[in-house]
Amino acid sequence: MQNVTDRTRNPFGLVVPDRFAGDDDPPAVYGYGDANADFHVIGDRPSVHGGDETGVPFTGSVAGERLQRALHESGFLAAPYADAPDATNLYLSYVFMGRRPRDPGAAEYAALERYFDTELRAINAHVLLPVGERAIDHVLEGYTTQRRKVGREIDDAALHATEVRGRGFLVVPIREPADWTDADERALVARLNEIGDRDYRQTKGVATRVG
Repeated sequence: MQNVTDRTRNPFGLVVPDRFAGDDDPPAVYGYGDANADFHVIGDRPSVHGGDETGVPFTGSVAGERLQRALHESGFLAAPYADAPDATNLYLSYVFMGRRPRDPGAAEYAALERYFDTELRAINAHVLLPVGERAIDHVLEGYTTQRRKVGREIDDAALHATEVRGRGFLVVPIREPADWTDADERALVARLNEIGDRDYRQTKGVATRVG
């Protein structure tokens, strides 16, 4: 496949409406990483998972440090704890990329949904890695037929590092990193390594089922 772009920061040039933008540059925490990646990590928002100072998802936060360490151990990042990670075959983004409001409600999330969806489909990754309850809920609802099977409330601890077949995607939910145990980190690294060792690209277009 031809490269979509060599840019790692906001490769598709998204611009959120002014009411969601902060005063910093960039005004939102847009997607970051390899725009041709097979693996797409999806977090909640800057105020939860970091990036306010760097403009890069999963940086400058406890959640980001823990997740970066696991991604480094799995071979996706050249080094952990970086403000501008050197990512290979990996893309990082948020469901709500705006810098304001800090605590968005349902209407604010809905207003930026099309930006998130545009980016997700442009990346066209094979494996989606939603992080935390909100992102897991959003991905299971929007990109699989499995949301009703996990119950009314999302239990990210129970879903952590499992596999869910989606509509052309393999979804691997990730527990909120701030709540990780050492076992959670090991389980995620093991799962990512196992997926990487097989032909995960066959997940595109397969029938939807729980893996």
